[in-house]
Amino acid sequence: MQAVDAIIIGSGLGGLVSGALLARYGRRVVVCESHTLPGGAAHAFQRGGFTFDSGPSFYCGLADAAGANPLSQVLAVLGESIEAVPYDPFGYYHFPEGTLPVYGDGEKYRQAVEQFSPGAADRLAKLEARLLKIYAPLKAIPTLALRSDWQLLPLLLRRYPRAIAHLLPTLPDLGRSMGEVMAACNPAGYDPWLQRLLDLECFLLSGMKCDQTVAPEMAFMFGERAHSVIDYPVGGSGALVEALVRGLKRWGGELRLGAHVEQIVTEKGQAKGVVLKNGDRLTAPIVISNATLWDTYSQLLDPAALPADYRAQALETPAIDSFMHLHLGIRADGLEDLAIHHVVVHESDTDITTPGNTCMVSIPTVLDPQQAPPSHHTIHAYTLEPFAGWQKDEHYEAKKKEKAETLFKAVEKIIPDVRERIVLEMIGTPLTHSRFLRRYQGTYGPAIAADKGRFPSCKTPIKGLYRVGDSTLPGIGVPAVAASGILCANSLVTLKESAGLLNLLEQKTS
Repeated sequence: MQAVDAIIIGSGLGGLVSGALLARYGRRVVVCESHTLPGGAAHAFQRGGFTFDSGPSFYCGLADAAGANPLSQVLAVLGESIEAVPYDPFGYYHFPEGTLPVYGDGEKYRQAVEQFSPGAADRLAKLEARLLKIYAPLKAIPTLALRSDWQLLPLLLRRYPRAIAHLLPTLPDLGRSMGEVMAACNPAGYDPWLQRLLDLECFLLSGMKCDQTVAPEMAFMFGERAHSVIDYPVGGSGALVEALVRGLKRWGGELRLGAHVEQIVTEKGQAKGVVLKNGDRLTAPIVISNATLWDTYSQLLDPAALPADYRAQALETPAIDSFMHLHLGIRADGLEDLAIHHVVVHESDTDITTPGNTCMVSIPTVLDPQQAPPSHHTIHAYTLEPFAGWQKDEHYEAKKKEKAETLFKAVEKIIPDVRERIVLEMIGTPLTHSRFLRRYQGTYGPAIAADKGRFPSCKTPIKGLYRVGDSTLPGIGVPAVAASGILCANSLVTLKESAGLLNLLEQKTS
């Protein structure tokens, strides 16, 4: 039996951020990861000399500690940094009617949009102006200042009164969906093409369209793309994970790989620790679960530990579909003009959220050649795919090939002869996603529509038990998940302690 101050279940970005910050605050922290690689949905892996991202690939402001990206702020106070390569355009959206470059420069982006739909640039400009009014004061308040308790408001009023004053007029929009903000900007409505584009932008971030995605998430995305640095980390998402692990260990925290948590131990409504699959028991007054809400409440906790109504309501939270993944290693001869990121929409008359219709394609070796052998590229393509109906039987391999075909066709939009170039091919299914990430049905995250409720906070009805990750505030996406770890860690320390890190961040960025 080992006693520590805090146990983190899972080494996803939310778990690593919360664990590393608590270690930075002087707490004895152990992060338990069931797999042999840290990172959760952001882990990287190697096969045949190729390095592949398993999940996120779009980033902004990673190497800018003065920016709004929560990860860059956390790394700064941990004393860590990463190398990132700036680039523009952000990516290319391939529609049946043509290809749209997505520039960080708002004017260039609007000009590109205008080519597809006359008049769309003016409508988009009105929307961007409204979103940037939300983004500007949010950027002025470092995410590192946030916490999930009553002390937040006095802290913000004292340290950031001007930002709060600028934020007040935008308060109505903070609780609205992107669709509602769009309607307020253009009462006459958007033309169908621009509506589809904005639905796609929301879908790429939250897994849902405009009428279901909260406006502040999109304000942050538009703001970061336009006012920060669009960059990609050298080493891929694995480099982010490695930097957080270094920060955790630098400040005395411990990462245990291959340490599968079997159960969260509670006693009289209080978290007491965890029991590992191998029988080891770790005790701590604080347990933070980076597992999804479904896995935390149905797999890790005794049902009797939670109020029955609370548990039932939480487990009824709808989930976004899982994924099909295609990882390829290809010969790169003759491919000198590739861009790193692409989104392919196959059919205009099919909803963008229909599994297989919208495919994301990332070719990170365009910017970071070290992720492949010389004269080769890595490709990661993925699309939503329902978990239901997948099982390991005699039809599994054939079904994998069939379902991956939409991903191959998406890659062929960018590299027509890609099949002839393949030297390594791997196909992942919802079963793969569920198995390696230990996520309920391999889901992308909760489908909590803006008009149906809000993501829950890090707190639970059990004293000492907290949650982080994409099923807590602020929601889905790398910045949001990192922010969830900040919110949780800061809520577990004194204002004086958190103010100390804020002062350090300001010193480093001044």
